[in-house]
Amino acid sequence: MLQQVMTEPGKIEFREIPVPEAGPGQVLVRIMEIGVCGSDIHVYHGKHPFTSYPVTQGHEVSGVIEKLGKGVEGLKVGQKVTIQPQVVCGECWPCRNGKYNLCESLKVMGFQTTGVASEYFAVDAEKVTPLPEEMSLEEGAMIEPLAVAVHAVRRAGDVRGRDICVLGAGPIGILVAQAAKGMGAGRVMVTDVSNLRLEKAKECGADAVVNTRERDFGEAFAEFFGPDKADVIYDCAGNDVTMGQAIKYARKGSTIILVAVFAKRANIDLAVLNDHELDLNTSMMYRSEDYEKAIELVQEGKVRLMPLLSKRFPFKEYMEAYKYIDGNRESTMKVLIDVQR
Repeated sequence: MLQQVMTEPGKIEFREIPVPEAGPGQVLVRIMEIGVCGSDIHVYHGKHPFTSYPVTQGHEVSGVIEKLGKGVEGLKVGQKVTIQPQVVCGECWPCRNGKYNLCESLKVMGFQTTGVASEYFAVDAEKVTPLPEEMSLEEGAMIEPLAVAVHAVRRAGDVRGRDICVLGAGPIGILVAQAAKGMGAGRVMVTDVSNLRLEKAKECGADAVVNTRERDFGEAFAEFFGPDKADVIYDCAGNDVTMGQAIKYARKGSTIILVAVFAKRANIDLAVLNDHELDLNTSMMYRSEDYEKAIELVQEGKVRLMPLLSKRFPFKEYMEAYKYIDGNRESTMKVLIDVQR
């Protein structure tokens, strides 16, 4: 079979290797679609701090079960699935207490261990999540980023009836806005500096969108939410400007959730955070229940994934996919790799 390997930043090779066997407790998955995310682009540019080379990428995925290993139950050949890419120890305190997304020795497929970018992939059955038969394989490859959004929304507790502001209209920001609405939130406002991205957020159900290059954030925030402001602010952009906006304008005693990854050390006003008794919380990846909720939201029509699909590339054009993303940063949402094409 063919396997993608990034041998160094900016260089991808394809190797012929044997199709792996499904060992005891494993399944062999025929990989169908792979999503490209911002972290993959960081690896491409040599800017991911926790990835070394060579590395086979791919962690957003859909596929079809090809074979079952000995002892596997509850799954069947021909079933559509996605894969949770975390590799955990199962022994540390977070793992023992149901928070394996925070494993002390966490590895992620495609970064610190082999990813799914190959025609077939053998994986422990416990990492496989079945997809509904009616769900497309393109949607299935986007369940992973939706699970990120679901987990982030849940970090604020029950959002039913609560007013939400999402800073950043990239794929994760738009998915956070959709997931929040799908989980019962009240009004949702999304901000960004790109009108193209904001149009996509509006298409996906945001109640209001604001370009903060064209309009003062504080004024728009107060006008939309009124004097009580928002109940929760999600920072899905991850920079000093957006976190500064969140801290400065949040209602006293409200909640800020950092979803995005800061590219550098933050410079923010902790004095105001303290004085306003703001709850600053964070979000890291997901767990099985987040995958299950993500699938449920799509099945119920509460989250639309296909509007986020920008372009698909054949497997051998992995490099062209990265170049396309680099050349169309503002307009690109989600790019998929069609492994079987």
